[in-house]
Amino acid sequence: MLHVAGNKRTAVTRGLILWLLLTNIMVLVYRLTLPTDDTCTLNLGKPFNENLPRPSRRLQTDTCAPSGNIMFLKTHKTASSTLLNILFRFGEKHKLKFAFPDGRNDFFYPSPFRRWQVKSYRPGQCFNVVCNHMRLQPAEVAALLPPDATYVTILRHPACVLESAFHYYHRAVPFTWKIGGRDKLEEFLRSPRTYYRAHAYNAFYLKNLLLFDLGSDNNLDADHPDVTEAIQSLSQRFHLVLIAEYFDESLILLKETLCWSMEDILYFKLNARMSASVSRLTPESRARALGWNGADWRLYRHFNATLWDKVEVYGRERMKRDVAELRRRNAEMRALCLEGGEAVEALRIRDRRFLPWQPLGVKSILGYNVRKDIHPELRSTCEKMLTPEIQYLADLGVNLWLTRLWGCVFLLWTM
Repeated sequence: MLHVAGNKRTAVTRGLILWLLLTNIMVLVYRLTLPTDDTCTLNLGKPFNENLPRPSRRLQTDTCAPSGNIMFLKTHKTASSTLLNILFRFGEKHKLKFAFPDGRNDFFYPSPFRRWQVKSYRPGQCFNVVCNHMRLQPAEVAALLPPDATYVTILRHPACVLESAFHYYHRAVPFTWKIGGRDKLEEFLRSPRTYYRAHAYNAFYLKNLLLFDLGSDNNLDADHPDVTEAIQSLSQRFHLVLIAEYFDESLILLKETLCWSMEDILYFKLNARMSASVSRLTPESRARALGWNGADWRLYRHFNATLWDKVEVYGRERMKRDVAELRRRNAEMRALCLEGGEAVEALRIRDRRFLPWQPLGVKSILGYNVRKDIHPELRSTCEKMLTPEIQYLADLGVNLWLTRLWGCVFLLWTM
């Protein structure tokens, strides 16, 4: 058994080295072919949002027009895949121009974002939507978008982020391989500094991951001045920060912010995990997780408060009515679209087009089957609503060869 485990670790180490070499070579070649950088010129010869619907009478009264210039900072393990699907559908419907990655489903994460990472980028290009995983660099993102772009992101309770990230990524974080015991997360939380090394490969996944995604140092203590400065800067830049624990309320505020319709924000929950795979943190472990992720906890509390400030302005009774309507419409779509009306385990998904990307070594992410007797006029809408990120990117024309190669390496490792 020890010999087999050793062989697996050797295989994954070789895979990691191959991945790094391929990525660095691709980056170097691509950068050498680029001309001098420039920013979005807006010289498109026509209104950038001409494909968006004209405002309704109500919206005209409110001097509100639908917005299609959006920067969504897609954070990890925060229900961001569900929100990404909403953006994909809206953008595809209205023929918006996406800034997509090239060869993979993220912008060379965890490297800081640079505009040359955008597929087929040329200086001066403008885009409507930027929404794939990245490590935020605000000036680089701003160079791709019109000045009226709306900035949004989503956060989740840091203890839940750590639990989910540990489950999903720990096989790709080498320092976790030496953690013993049946419950590796519980063992890690008893003494995280015993195992954690700040600059070890992929270590960022297990400490202040939200702050890291947003471009800051994830190894800062919660009371560090740089954390204060980061929160202030993000507050000024982002028009709306959604909270995963209040996803429906957050979507109603997003609809209000972007002047969208209720139909635009209907969704099926994507990338949800089997309940058996979720670690039930004890109160003590939860407290240790928050202490370990103190900077993220401070970030989360700040933006959770701002969300509820926005709810107060929106009106609590109005919010209750709109959330109830959203949930009613979502339930209606589940009944019309989904076989059994709910998510199923990965092994029960019949069509691979709807099979979500799985964590290394396990099949714990749920997906959906489309009803066999679905009405023909609904089929396209239903299928788009349940299409996972990787497949939707491919449908939108993104070549994901690097992502698929990486998946094959780890498939061989876990066989």
